Amino acid sequence: MPGGPHGTFRSAFRQWRADRPFWGGLLLALGGAEVLLTLKASLDVILHVGMQGLAGYLLPAVMLLCGVLILFNPSQRLFYSVIGVLVSLGTWLTSNLGGFFVGLLLGVVGSCLTFGWLPDQEPRVSRRRRRKAAPAAKAVAQPVEREAGRTA
Repeated sequence: MPGGPHGTFRSAFRQWRADRPFWGGLLLALGGAEVLLTLKASLDVILHVGMQGLAGYLLPAVMLLCGVLILFNPSQRLFYSVIGVLVSLGTWLTSNLGGFFVGLLLGVVGSCLTFGWLPDQEPRVSRRRRRKAAPAAKAVAQPVEREAGRTA
């Protein structure tokens, strides 16, 4: 049903997603959530005592907040991505090795994707469309080359 309610919701969501660094913000938020969930996992080497225990909860919460803010306030994406990568790297020391490296990697990759996102960039042309356009471009270029050869 392209004209039904699902079609309009899907196209509206695609438009909303295209206007922001969606995947970067989502990965950063998922990384923060994963670190928060694995914070209570048992690892005998790491102890959460005093301020380190507070930082163990604070840093993943900031990761989650930065990911959500990237999604809903993309104009400040550079600031949030820098804070997100620093906090993600900080979870390595404070939160069970950054959620057993999974949350740390999700946070760093999401922050890097957000930092590299350009809002005014033209959408990429799929490989299938480039292949279809290549024979048409050759057909246009050949008569121009023949005429250039006659005049030279």
